[in-house]
Amino acid sequence: MNKDVEYEIEIAEDGTNMEDILLGIVTNSELQNINPAYKTDDNVLYNADCMDIMTMLPDNCVDLIFADPPYNLSNDGITCHAGKMVSVNKGTWDKSKGFDEDLEFHETWIKECKRILKPEGTIWISGTNHSIYQCGFLLQKLGFHILNDIAWFKPNAAPNLACTTFAHSHETLLWAKKEKKAKHIFNYDAMKNGYFTEDKMKIPDKQMRTVWSIPTPAQSEKEFGKHPTQKPLALLKRIILASTNEGCLILDPFNGGGTTAVAAKMIGNRKYIGIDIDENFINLTKKRLNQITEQYKIF
Repeated sequence: MNKDVEYEIEIAEDGTNMEDILLGIVTNSELQNINPAYKTDDNVLYNADCMDIMTMLPDNCVDLIFADPPYNLSNDGITCHAGKMVSVNKGTWDKSKGFDEDLEFHETWIKECKRILKPEGTIWISGTNHSIYQCGFLLQKLGFHILNDIAWFKPNAAPNLACTTFAHSHETLLWAKKEKKAKHIFNYDAMKNGYFTEDKMKIPDKQMRTVWSIPTPAQSEKEFGKHPTQKPLALLKRIILASTNEGCLILDPFNGGGTTAVAAKMIGNRKYIGIDIDENFINLTKKRLNQITEQYKIF
């Protein structure tokens, strides 16, 4: 156990270990009867609305949040998938409720993220033009300090079938810290000198820049099924390597297909809380995590 990690050794006034608080969920110092859908020593998954879980987490307890919220782009349009014309609709959860309601939704969960982040903690938010500008505005409104905006370029992005705009070939990731003066984690050397073979834009032994060329998820990452906005493992592994150390606690309030959980498991020595309202995607995450566990047993 890493004794430098606050959440593992801090003891609450009632004698409860802070790790038990995070994995058991506590409100007003009383353990609540919320059963996780999946729990190991390092991972816990909740099949619930993210706000229902986050509001019960203690203040200042999470090191890193990766959030891939609904982009609100399901507008009955069309897109291209595997060379075929398909509906752009992802589900009712991805339908816009109008500018004001969408903004209110993003402000609600981002505000809660700020409360539970440690002072030096950071948050990553991914999105497209449908949502990312609202999220960026709210980060500034709520007092976060934006560190970078990353352009995730998709070299294998689908073509634009409508041919009325440029082909959408990137997403934006915002990286921000809770308190400007706090010292956040950034593993500079790992980013500069690491091997990122999937990224043809990364120059070996040169500073990591803010345009990342990473293909969309490989078929092997969809073995047990897929999420309609699933992120590639290479993207989440890079984020976790860049902005966490061993022992850190990672939260993903929109767990989706569980890529954040799998990336954290593959890197190792991190703790993870994932939340998703859809039981199907929680079950998908469980299968992916169990596969990694079985692979580790073999080797």
